Amino acid sequence: MPDYDVIILGAGAAGMMAGIEAGRRGRKVLVVDHARDPGEKIRISGGGRCNFTNVNATHTAGRERFLSQNPRFALSALSRYTPEMFIDKVKKRGIKFHEKTLGQLFCDGPATQIVSMLTDELRQAGATIWTGRSVGSIEKISDGFDVMVGDGRVTTTSLVVATGGKSIPKMGATGFAYDVARQFGLKLTDTRPALVPLTFEPGALEKLTPLAGVSTNAVVSRGKTKFEEALLFTHRGLSGPAILQISSYWREGEPITVDLLPGEDALDFFRAARQSAPKQHLQTALAERLPKRLAQLVGDNINQPGMIGDFSDKKLTTAADAVNRWTLKPVGSEGYRTAEVTLGGIDTEGLDAKTLMARTVPGLFFVGEAVDVTGWLGGYNFQWAWASGYAAGQAA
Repeated sequence: MPDYDVIILGAGAAGMMAGIEAGRRGRKVLVVDHARDPGEKIRISGGGRCNFTNVNATHTAGRERFLSQNPRFALSALSRYTPEMFIDKVKKRGIKFHEKTLGQLFCDGPATQIVSMLTDELRQAGATIWTGRSVGSIEKISDGFDVMVGDGRVTTTSLVVATGGKSIPKMGATGFAYDVARQFGLKLTDTRPALVPLTFEPGALEKLTPLAGVSTNAVVSRGKTKFEEALLFTHRGLSGPAILQISSYWREGEPITVDLLPGEDALDFFRAARQSAPKQHLQTALAERLPKRLAQLVGDNINQPGMIGDFSDKKLTTAADAVNRWTLKPVGSEGYRTAEVTLGGIDTEGLDAKTLMARTVPGLFFVGEAVDVTGWLGGYNFQWAWASGYAAGQAA
């Protein structure tokens, strides 16, 4: 007889949720993590306040907000574990929270409240938690799996792999889940850093770095995909929510377009400025709408000296295009070091959408970031973790 009914590899958001649900079903559960403490990514998320879900991360409202080779795959789990269900859990715990923007929910206090809530629920469900123990070889046996944990071996009927993707390696992230998937014959889709700042070649960076620390609201687009949120200039390139969002859709060699006056026609603005204050320079007019240093950079890029009253409509149109349709060409991203998530992963074709179990390996489950399901910034990836962990915990 196996030592456990369910062993869960990874004590992150998806792993702990799977353990809670399996334990509540009366299953004998072991949760293992190589980190010293469970929930390390939860602890640092949301600037330490944990953006634990998004009210729009549902199988209806969020249907276009989860990226995957099979965008419909996530809908089954999301329909059975909703943001409201996790919110109810948070409320019952007495954790105070607030909605920041765009449906994003954050704790008022430290993110460790969410970690404590989950670990307490794990223990109440009868689960055992082992931290600071690495996982070695995994072997398929007749009635389950034999797993090397630390210096010993333990057996289980069901094995849930919840070790995440490659993002933020300083937190211990590795490609372990992908190795397990390959071992058991599951396919992988291409992986890349996502929700990550973008970088630029030295010439472009030389112009951008003087703006490091400057932030402004903007619409950033790649093709038909666009996001209106904050844009932040850094010493390495561009960051901020708008850039992190578009990074999931951007590919090397492609340009991005930035509209620095969202919802406003820059040509109309410049014409009005020409009429009301013809003796001012274009940079001065722009500084009414943009941070001064950014207005100066845009003015330098336009390279149209003189007073705005002397500008023809043709010149104003050129200037307006530089404001509403500023085209930039990143050369890369900051990589997994700062990426919030990993795009791609274990091909959903090999997994059951209802249970997250491998179709060809009974008893083997993959949940959370390791799977080829990546949400938008703002609580979507946590909701996928809760939902996929819940689905596996109900079946493992």
